[in-house]
Amino acid sequence: MAHLGENRYGKSRVRVMKVVRHETHHEMKEWNVRLLLHGDFETCFTEADNGKILPTDTMKNTVYWLARESQAATPETFGIELAGYLLANNSQVTKASVEIEEKSWEQLIVDGEAHPTTYKMGGPEVQTASVVIARGSEPQVSGGIDGLMILKTTKSAFVGYIKDKLTTLPESTDRIFGTRATVSWDFSEPVSDFEETRGQVLTALLKVFAEHDSLSVQHTLYDMAEAALAAAPAISKIKLTMPNLHCLLVDLSRFGQENPNQIFVPTDEPHGYIEAVIER
Repeated sequence: MAHLGENRYGKSRVRVMKVVRHETHHEMKEWNVRLLLHGDFETCFTEADNGKILPTDTMKNTVYWLARESQAATPETFGIELAGYLLANNSQVTKASVEIEEKSWEQLIVDGEAHPTTYKMGGPEVQTASVVIARGSEPQVSGGIDGLMILKTTKSAFVGYIKDKLTTLPESTDRIFGTRATVSWDFSEPVSDFEETRGQVLTALLKVFAEHDSLSVQHTLYDMAEAALAAAPAISKIKLTMPNLHCLLVDLSRFGQENPNQIFVPTDEPHGYIEAVIER
């Protein structure tokens, strides 16, 4: 006999932009929100009874309404407010989870100063936040970055690996190292300034990536994560996913040319895939 297992439902890709209009300048945020509810929904599945279902359209409207009322300046803070509101107003819900991506808009610099009302996209990466609140429990909050494109043209090597009859990769003591990093971190304590922690983590990651004498992606990933933990005391662990986006040295000998590590073909398919969680 069939029975219902774990389930949840909600609304995804709720896009909202908020502009706070001060007399001297404007503040702008663009968020993409996904919210999911866990709870007592069995009769909806088994008996076609929608009496305990909050429509996902209402959930979408809740995002807009709360964004208007909220003073939240970070996706983490807004996620806590949104999950808490859904729990407080729906007794059938046992757990609410919210995931938010924030686009990297930054004020345009004109004549050396930040323009008060004009923005440009700061990069392909998005800021991320995840909030899970179970009824009666404290919020579980994670921050992160997705799509951080970084590349260095030297100080990267890969030697001493296993070689068998199928190995064609030559060893390299000076190669290009590029990645599209995804990073997430968990908070070990209540935080008053999520933006400060984000800045601490990102600054540490980028500094190590730039200065590190890399002997592998794994080697650099670990040292980046270790530095982030040292720089941001509020986080308990950090997860990095760092695909190795290869730049392949072109053989120019057939054209009678040397290639002293100058001409490459950038490719992202197939690519290496390296992921690890580093904890205190």
